[in-house]
Amino acid sequence: MEILHKYFPELSPVQKEQFAQLEELYTIWNAQINVISRKDIDALYEKHVLHSLAIAKVHGFAAGSKILDVGTGGGFPGVPLAILFPECRFHLVDSIGKKIKVVEEVSSAIGLKNLSSQHERAEKVKGKYDFVVSRAVTRMKPFVQWVQDKFESRAINSIDNGILYLKGGDLEEELNEVKRPYQLFDIPEFFEEPFFETKKVVYMPMA
Repeated sequence: MEILHKYFPELSPVQKEQFAQLEELYTIWNAQINVISRKDIDALYEKHVLHSLAIAKVHGFAAGSKILDVGTGGGFPGVPLAILFPECRFHLVDSIGKKIKVVEEVSSAIGLKNLSSQHERAEKVKGKYDFVVSRAVTRMKPFVQWVQDKFESRAINSIDNGILYLKGGDLEEELNEVKRPYQLFDIPEFFEEPFFETKKVVYMPMA
């Protein structure tokens, strides 16, 4: 938890309590349904929670924003972001039902009222959203094809509606396949831990 307080010192008491409960909950559920690698569970706050919150360092969602998390796995980046932005609505989807069960159990246990989840493939999800977030579920070109019709036409944020994608490594070739404008944000600009050395947030406007 110290690592969260280091970078997000303004957390409310409720948010601190919700974040603090994640370690025990994910340890319990991960023993039953493997959603986080065994070696990573001890570094949950750095490698999963803080990594998810890198998106918040790129853009703070306006109250009332609707965010779709595609391929959420056990709830990343959606669960940490939903804790951080209680005035936004988050919808988390994954094609593997048992992973969505973990999302449902964790979010219920910590009292998240602004999060819904669904066992479904991304391209079949209904509704319109301000942003789509995800963490390295596939190459960018097929990902854009999955979600390109999921965006609200009106914008309530300071940046255009679009994709905020957590990805690592050299992304130039992959992103150029998409033939859309994008911005790259190096996570080491926000977090100093070595784990983030090659990791980035990709912002791709979809207006």
